[in-house]
Amino acid sequence: MIPPAHIPPRPQQRRRYTCYLAPEHPTGKANPESPPWKDAPWTDDFVDIEGDAKPRPPLRTRVKLLWDSECLYILACMQEPHLWATLTEHDSVVYHDNDFEVFLSPTGDNHRYYELEVNALGTVFDLFLPKPYRDGGPADHAFHFEGLRKSVRLGGTLNDPRDTDQDWTVELAIPWTSLSRHGNASAPNDGDVWRLNFSRVQWDLEVIDGAYRKTPHAPEHNWVWSPQGLIDMHRPEMWGYLQFSPLPPGRALAAPRVDHALPAKNALHDIYYAQKAYHAATGAWASSTLQLNFPNATHPDLVGPPRLQPTSDGWQAFQQIKAEDGRLQTWGIRHDSLISRFDEPKDVLPMRTNP
Repeated sequence: MIPPAHIPPRPQQRRRYTCYLAPEHPTGKANPESPPWKDAPWTDDFVDIEGDAKPRPPLRTRVKLLWDSECLYILACMQEPHLWATLTEHDSVVYHDNDFEVFLSPTGDNHRYYELEVNALGTVFDLFLPKPYRDGGPADHAFHFEGLRKSVRLGGTLNDPRDTDQDWTVELAIPWTSLSRHGNASAPNDGDVWRLNFSRVQWDLEVIDGAYRKTPHAPEHNWVWSPQGLIDMHRPEMWGYLQFSPLPPGRALAAPRVDHALPAKNALHDIYYAQKAYHAATGAWASSTLQLNFPNATHPDLVGPPRLQPTSDGWQAFQQIKAEDGRLQTWGIRHDSLISRFDEPKDVLPMRTNP
């Protein structure tokens, strides 16, 4: 069950992954031991979507990524003793089966992101979201990843409860040209950092008349790469970081690029959720941080208190931070969670994202 939009996620450590340049095209056989996958690093094992509040998943899930000038390549391997899938029609609600899901944000501004789901039959559900559901953003189901290539390798027999299976592996090739809805459809540059998360939806099964059936009234399990802090994948600020490197895998390590603006972003997200709670209680937006009745964030790099400003259609808030080079940066967030950096502080700042 998705919680109300004003409930903030519990703080979690956002995971990081360095995506190395593929020395050759993956084979499309979904084999993690074949070139070029064998040299690519695995992600950390998936955890429960709520993080440490819940036990570790009993089945292992992990992912490898590579990239080149044409595509982002993803390979996911999932332990599975009971291979099961039923949905075969494109854009059916794939998470009603066991599935693997990708959430990808090239901009990292909480808006304009992509979702891709696939089950063990290779059935795909894909969509684009101009903004999260919590902010009124309707999903664009007409969107499709044009040129998407996929393959599924089964370590066992599908839909046959008479034996015990081993795993299933998904390989995806997402063309950069298919990521046009956020305004840029080209390959990333060295050191670029995107926001990313993966999810695995897993249902409890029982065997009825020799066939798998979902266990009645049992909720699904949600296992993810970077924990969200609550049961809702559509909180992009909680996703992990995907950094692109032009180095080949297995030969050199790229230095991780730290998000030095994260304290400012965290402070602004605190205001966002406090405003959501205030609006849920009063039907109006607060015009001052004093009305929100919560302490301002403290961090040695934050400069001054945040500033809250009403707008004609809601509000926007700003926080200054000392950047790595010692200069001041101003970050802002809007009532619909759009977050971005500004070139300089002013009394009135039209909300825009930097290119």
